Amino acid sequence: MAKPPSSQDELTKRFGPHLNYNPPGGWQGESDKQSEMLVKTHCCFCGQQCGIQLKVRDNRVTGFEPWEEFPFNRGMLCPKGVKRYLQGNHPDRLLDPLLRTDEGFRTATWDHALDFTAHRLRELQEKYGRDSVAVYGGASLTTEKSYLMGKFARVALGTRHIDYNGRLCMVSAGTAYKGALGVDRAPNPWSDIAAADVLMTIGANIGECAPITTDYIWRARDRGAKLIVADPRFTPIARNADLFLPVRPGTDLALLMAILHVIIRDGLTDREFIDAHTTGFEKTAESVEAWNPRRAAEVSGVAPEAIEKAAHWIGESRRAMLLHARGLEHHSKGVENCEAVVAIALATGNIGREGAGPVMVTGQGNGQGGREHGQKCDQLPGQRSLTDPAARRHVAGVWGISPDDLPGPGYTAVEIMNAIHAGEIKGLLCVCFNPLVSLPDANFTREALDKLEFFGVIDFFLSETASHADVVLAGSLQEEEEGVTANVEARVIHIQKAVDPPGNARRDSEIICDLAQRLGRGQYFPFREPREIFEELRRASQGGIADYYGITYEKIDRQMGVFWPCPTLDHPGTPRLFEDGRFFHADGKARFMSLAWRESGDPVDAEFPVYLTTGRVVSQYLSGTQTRRIGGLVDQYPEPKLEIHPRLAEQHGINTGDPVTVTSRRSAITLPAMVVRTIRPDTVFIPYHWPGERSANRLTHRTLDPRSKIPEFKVSACRIEKAARAGEGS
Repeated sequence: MAKPPSSQDELTKRFGPHLNYNPPGGWQGESDKQSEMLVKTHCCFCGQQCGIQLKVRDNRVTGFEPWEEFPFNRGMLCPKGVKRYLQGNHPDRLLDPLLRTDEGFRTATWDHALDFTAHRLRELQEKYGRDSVAVYGGASLTTEKSYLMGKFARVALGTRHIDYNGRLCMVSAGTAYKGALGVDRAPNPWSDIAAADVLMTIGANIGECAPITTDYIWRARDRGAKLIVADPRFTPIARNADLFLPVRPGTDLALLMAILHVIIRDGLTDREFIDAHTTGFEKTAESVEAWNPRRAAEVSGVAPEAIEKAAHWIGESRRAMLLHARGLEHHSKGVENCEAVVAIALATGNIGREGAGPVMVTGQGNGQGGREHGQKCDQLPGQRSLTDPAARRHVAGVWGISPDDLPGPGYTAVEIMNAIHAGEIKGLLCVCFNPLVSLPDANFTREALDKLEFFGVIDFFLSETASHADVVLAGSLQEEEEGVTANVEARVIHIQKAVDPPGNARRDSEIICDLAQRLGRGQYFPFREPREIFEELRRASQGGIADYYGITYEKIDRQMGVFWPCPTLDHPGTPRLFEDGRFFHADGKARFMSLAWRESGDPVDAEFPVYLTTGRVVSQYLSGTQTRRIGGLVDQYPEPKLEIHPRLAEQHGINTGDPVTVTSRRSAITLPAMVVRTIRPDTVFIPYHWPGERSANRLTHRTLDPRSKIPEFKVSACRIEKAARAGEGS
């Protein structure tokens, strides 16, 4: 039997400063209440990664307590945060590996399941070539596991084709910021939001998608800050806006170009900053010259007077921040949309200071850290480019391989599915990704999955995608494996292990390392614990843009998070970028990008005259695999509904609760109507968290941004008609 620690110092040394530890049963017969322990860790949902204390007893998470000392959320949690602890003990939890048979899935031993998986992957590569196998990762994985997936694909499998579900989230913003500023990261800590004098949110339903961020906005408002909200829907945060811009879906770029046009026309630019710290301004100015407010109003539906007012508020402020999220980025011109936001900040000198900057609001749990260290198709650890010879030499040296053995860039997430459908990719290994619900045009995705010769999934629930797999390997929840994530403000935080995986389920990293061993590449994956993976990650990222070398678990605990870049052990981290006026390009200057308008890939017409947009609701998360299993969250929003304006509803004789069939150029679904005044009369909205016959992504299209390869989820053309209720008529 383990002896109790003799002092607080010994306890801290053994279990870490975040753990108020009591073993199950307590020390020497203590009470049941005393046997419970609190583990200071973070919420698994959304990019805010709020601090939370999980209650643990007998290797089960039984509840939570607020963690009021953690600076980001100071104990506050959203509806998902207060219920997240319930999923660990759910009866749907996978407890054993599953193998498909003619009669359905049956449980298998780990040796059998892993041997089968490795054999099939190897067999396909020997028959069709290394690139016939692809890997899907996920942005909700810890950073160690994200790093491990990139290394596994390139070293254990030797395939070019690895990408992740962050391709559906942050890549347009990342591409724009990398091009303009040289780095894929929000430049400001969230505390800067409260210090702003003007705030603009565009395509960001903050109240439902990032609820704790609203507190920062209210603090700014309490100081007298002006709030501008641009969205096709009158979202909860818009109710307190000083100026609401009801932009038509797919036309954000026209609105932003007109704002920049007014700023330039009316002499509101910061010429001293532009001349000293940027290049390319004249070309950008030329590209927006024709976009006066009247022209933009015709395209965007926003009144010219409102555009003028927004431009002047931003241009006349020395502390303006522009927050954007998926509503701006899920477009076939998502990169240009984000470049326009950055251009407005640069043109007015609103960057590199407290309360001033463009801000991407990361959506997924580890959406920031998950895209920094190698599971993107074109990227190596540290945000290094896979095509950069120096980057290849550095990472190959850390991995102990030749740079020549590193594959080049592969397909993005949607392109991988296209290649499966076309028969080019024959095998797929997927972790932390539910593409059957998440990717556009779900019928196309289903057809592709059924064409695979081998499909393996690592998951903790049998997701809609996993139901198509040949083998399902029972993996781990966030609290079942130690690691780090990077939150929305690039604060690297410590995920404490609270419990072991239940039954015969295993940690994800163990599964991947065992697979590498069976593929004959085990010498490159000697990791026994996530800390060992993190130590290698630190070295692999050293000298890169996202430099983690100076970050350790202990340093994170001491500082309650460390902002990267952090190049040395004595470096404090970098909460705010560009304070010295230098950007991450070789010449130290930011880049203005030329902006060009183009229509969406699925335009409205006489047959499909209504705009369809999709998004989240506060009680659900991504494909809903986790949140749809939590009763308290399902009760809040049990099924998807069609939001429709009274004017449009009246044209079709639709009332709240009536079934409505929504038809796009790809498919049709029928949902109950919710008649609301908080949406444009030419637009309908459907949340995307549900599968099958209720899946919004049966309607969306596969048009991609040509640079970021993000799908255009936020604007599709559709038509609507009132449907017969069940049992009514034929």
